[in-house]
Amino acid sequence: MIAMQYSFTLPSDYDMAIIDRRIAEKGHLLDNFPHLRFKAYLSARRTDETRSRDNLYAPFYLWDDVQGLNNFLGGDGFVAVSQSFGRPQVKSWFVWQARIAPDVAQAVFATREILPVDMSIPVGDRRRLESEKAIEDIEQSGVVASVTGFEPTTWTVVRFRLWSAEGPGPVNAATQIYKVGHLSLPK
Repeated sequence: MIAMQYSFTLPSDYDMAIIDRRIAEKGHLLDNFPHLRFKAYLSARRTDETRSRDNLYAPFYLWDDVQGLNNFLGGDGFVAVSQSFGRPQVKSWFVWQARIAPDVAQAVFATREILPVDMSIPVGDRRRLESEKAIEDIEQSGVVASVTGFEPTTWTVVRFRLWSAEGPGPVNAATQIYKVGHLSLPK
């Protein structure tokens, strides 16, 4: 599996209702997209409970394989996003662990941490620890999806969680909180 995210930082006075409408009108287009485990249409506002420093539109994807990712990035949907907001830098991670609860469609919030890999710890050990954490997290109250992945160019780990209405628990300074506007899933 491969995790992927791109993000658009929008001006502080940007009308985020435009993003909400975009998600409402186009979100369903990736429902049942081949090789897509899920797409979380995410946004964050400077003025809401996400406590974001910026206004963001930042979809997060979990792909079964690289074919789905390539089909999406080479397709009309990504062309439309690029025409609207510019071509973004697309981050991707090799997935170490992904757990998705049956009630994932209830996701309301998401959290994402990108953390450096401590060079004093063997990567295999870090993978085991992060995979165990992802499994533990899905067993927490409110977590409906838990994804952990590795990016070897920058030597970073991503921890991505989808949360039900209870919302995320305590977070640290490295955590970005998002609202989920739509969740595209296979049928």
